[in-house]
Amino acid sequence: MSIDPAEFRAAMARFPGAVTIVTACAEGERRGITATAVCSVTAEPPSVLVCLNRKTGTFAAVAKTGRFNVNLLAGDGGEVAMRFAGQDGVTGEDKFAAGNWRKDGRGLPVLADSVVSLSCEVTETMEAGSHSVFIGRIDEIATGGGAALIYERSKFRCLEPA
Repeated sequence: MSIDPAEFRAAMARFPGAVTIVTACAEGERRGITATAVCSVTAEPPSVLVCLNRKTGTFAAVAKTGRFNVNLLAGDGGEVAMRFAGQDGVTGEDKFAAGNWRKDGRGLPVLADSVVSLSCEVTETMEAGSHSVFIGRIDEIATGGGAALIYERSKFRCLEPA
């Protein structure tokens, strides 16, 4: 039985996801993309995975350098999330005009007001359809404050206690 891609996307929209910006830097050029396909892998060694479309500049930068940063957006980060999703055709370095950016210890772009940021070195890569899955060992963590931004049913949301 074949699943219609539109049906699949509608079903996946029901899964709430933390909104992140995955960043990288290759040859001095920063790249970044909004992603909800991010999750923890293991605590020992501390690792996360990210799924990136192979057509993006962010994928190319991570593949070239073997490094990426995951920035968990705060509840007020919807505008930055849309910019890094390519809203209004913004691409490349121009995406970084929004937000307060700094560099981590290895030169990766870090959103200064993110809830948490994880700087990672790629340890494994696998292909899955149009995307590559990068598993990264975390070697630097920076924590901020506030509640995380969530994306569910094509809308940004913030969690509230049940």
